[in-house]
Amino acid sequence: MRHHYYWDYLFSLAIVLITFSCSCGRPATTSTPPSSEQETTIRLPEPRYDSDVPIEQSLLQRRSIRSYTGGSLTLREVSQLLWAAQGITDPRGFRTAPSAGALYPLEMYVVAGDVQGLTSGVYRYEPDEHRLVGIVDGDRRVELADVALGQRCVKEGAIAFVLTAVYERTTSKYGDRGIRYVHMEVGHAAQNLCLQATAMGLGTVTIGAFHDEQVTKLINLPENEQPLYIIPAGRKQ
Repeated sequence: MRHHYYWDYLFSLAIVLITFSCSCGRPATTSTPPSSEQETTIRLPEPRYDSDVPIEQSLLQRRSIRSYTGGSLTLREVSQLLWAAQGITDPRGFRTAPSAGALYPLEMYVVAGDVQGLTSGVYRYEPDEHRLVGIVDGDRRVELADVALGQRCVKEGAIAFVLTAVYERTTSKYGDRGIRYVHMEVGHAAQNLCLQATAMGLGTVTIGAFHDEQVTKLINLPENEQPLYIIPAGRKQ
């Protein structure tokens, strides 16, 4: 009998040890509360992939437009402009604008003031999911115009896009030459945006005159990002 109890004891002890060892490496099953970023995520409408306006017509009619009617834009229009500049066009992650080594150093922000269905604020565009993520609350167009040397078009457009760069994504592979590649790329993206706006009957203008540090602070950029372009957009007068 004692021999029988001895083996029962060893069997029970083995079960306890196995259960304990398995549970030690298992992550807790408690749910994680949603972050503020998740709470401010805006899924954008699907962009269009065709148009009645040929590319030649957009090239012919593209102009820098600094005066706007003050009318609002729709979320679908904002979606289309973002996609034209930095949207995903291939399952492998390739985008509408070419990028040296497909490293994609650019980021895009929307300073929204008058967009139907979108609360005023600063949003970051996430191309992979084609969505916006809230960064700063409130209409910041007037403040952005102030740090852009008082250019009225920045505050009078329904929105302003801010294109920034994380240089290290490209220079880590190409060294200092990568800086040139980043500047080429932001030009590609800006032209895409302007041509798309022209095809949609909207006005845009590319702006490079602004105080970098103040723009960085205003839209709460990470330390490794540098603002390169401000592009207001609105309905043409």
